[in-house]
Amino acid sequence: MSALPADRIRIVLCYPKFPENIGSAARAMCNMGLTRLVVVTKEKHDMEKIYRMATHAARNVVDAMVWHEDLSTAVADMGYVVGTTARLGRNRKRSLMTPQQLAEQVHRIAPENEVGILFGPEDRGLENEDLRLCHAFVRIPTADFSSLNLAQAVMVIAYTLFSHDPPPQQDPSPKLATRQELEALYAHMQEVLIRIDFMRPDNPDYWLDNFRHLISRMPLRAREVRMLRGICRQIQWYGDHCYEKGCKGLERPSEIPD
Repeated sequence: MSALPADRIRIVLCYPKFPENIGSAARAMCNMGLTRLVVVTKEKHDMEKIYRMATHAARNVVDAMVWHEDLSTAVADMGYVVGTTARLGRNRKRSLMTPQQLAEQVHRIAPENEVGILFGPEDRGLENEDLRLCHAFVRIPTADFSSLNLAQAVMVIAYTLFSHDPPPQQDPSPKLATRQELEALYAHMQEVLIRIDFMRPDNPDYWLDNFRHLISRMPLRAREVRMLRGICRQIQWYGDHCYEKGCKGLERPSEIPD
């Protein structure tokens, strides 16, 4: 069994409702060698209840737990983000993995990248807005009843990561662009595509989500993101130049910005 790059993997609990589930998730992580727990919430959770369910063995996981008030900040420095989901809407079927496929990806990507695995709140799971921050989705197969307790879901994923035995000659993934860099690219693309009338300003998410899915299938490096943003800047400059000079695209501007 190959060593799990646990120091690169973060379990992210998004808006959990019960402190006991945070503690139980920490205990499940400790069982499988994971130590980095992130909790996204604006609520003040009872730490005594968290510690009680974590037990003494997982106290170090709780002590090192990181809190964030919003998900975008929590995943900003991650190169690969996966959201867990039980629902299978059209957009969620894209880039959908089994836990075993997730383990293969994580073992390949984590040596060079920060990886986050997101778990939604107990009553409804991750929302579409949360899943827009994900490169891919993972679904835990179940029988007729698909709802799992939060800590149970963490345990299933953590166990699958821990027990996975990757091929000995597996090529590692390169260093990927962070979520913050990708979100800046998407915002830049949206601005440009609205300005050239490719995208409707009153409903930009429809087209932008298609670009998100496209780019998620070919995870980009930071320099590739910079290249795409350079193209966006060039489109903006060219459009502004044509508008100012009144050439309306009939002649090529003679000056190209650096």
